[in-house]
Amino acid sequence: MRTIYLDHNATTPLLPEAAESMRHTEAEAYGNPASSHHVGRAARRALEDARERIAALLGAHPDEVTFTSGATEANNLAVFSLAASRVAASQLEHPCVIEPLRHLETRGLVVDWWPVNSRGIVAPCPVPPDTQLVCVMLANHETGAIQPVQAIARSLPPTTKLHCDAVQAVGKIPVNFRELGATTLTASAHKFGGPKGVGVLLTKRGTKLQPLLFGGHQQQGRRPGTESAPLAVGMATALDCSVRNMTANLARLEALRARLWERLLECGPVVLNGPEIGATDVVPTTLNVSFPGCRADLLLMSLDLAGVACSTGSACSSGSLLPSPVLRAMGIPEEQLRSALRFSLSPTLELTDIDEAATRIATVIRQMQSSAKVVG
Repeated sequence: MRTIYLDHNATTPLLPEAAESMRHTEAEAYGNPASSHHVGRAARRALEDARERIAALLGAHPDEVTFTSGATEANNLAVFSLAASRVAASQLEHPCVIEPLRHLETRGLVVDWWPVNSRGIVAPCPVPPDTQLVCVMLANHETGAIQPVQAIARSLPPTTKLHCDAVQAVGKIPVNFRELGATTLTASAHKFGGPKGVGVLLTKRGTKLQPLLFGGHQQQGRRPGTESAPLAVGMATALDCSVRNMTANLARLEALRARLWERLLECGPVVLNGPEIGATDVVPTTLNVSFPGCRADLLLMSLDLAGVACSTGSACSSGSLLPSPVLRAMGIPEEQLRSALRFSLSPTLELTDIDEAATRIATVIRQMQSSAKVVG
């Protein structure tokens, strides 16, 4: 049975263009970028070219781009560098932002957790003058809801910094670091067709970061260690492809999301979690729905057997198959919460893929409902 992959928020397949650029770089620029000989200089040129391309595509300066191993490291670097005694953060944040904050809470950090409305949009609160940092993501990993980051940035006191986890937005919707007004911003290559193991932290000029690692001078001392030119080039190539095709991709994704919702309505009782179909404040890669009467963990496993790959939430927090903390923060009722699945899409999908997935989902739901009646 052919697998229909509907978990692109967890990771995306590597784009052929990115794979080819990495192969070429590995063959031609395999040296250590810090080495002085011509092999090292070739790697340095490839690395810095990738840095410049990523900066240009995201509205940043090249010296504001720090390569990391991915979003988790980048978010940790920003949080541990900028959080001092008081922070404000949305309850929607990804675990790699929330868990560092929870850890710092044990050390005495005060965290003001901003509430969330039923559509999954953060409700900003007044910021006390001693708040050093505000953490608000750009697009939510569970619902796709786009947060009002730019408006929040404009409302903050001059001394308060803003960190933005833009992992589910970069490569999918337009993202301009300067226009957003954030102090720091994170992105991860494998969320938009790039390789796993590389991400970036954008840091506004004049902002001092405290490194998590020590032992080298690389990247202004912010992230010491030998950089991978092939990974950086792969990320830059994937981002370039995503940005060039963004308008067409968005139109296609909107059609795919609407079609999936339309077909899921035929499966029986189903509830949409997050922004409605056709809303402008949602990334159309994501559709989060609940199937009342069905346990999400059992439904997930049954769909996997039926060749439909989806999730109950973030890949970094779904190993336990517990209900989504994002949906809980939104005030989703318990039955709806425990029957929620996230389907995340890619422009590489066809409408026929969506139709086939919906047919398989409907079959699984009918089987589960019949089994429940027999047991009952």
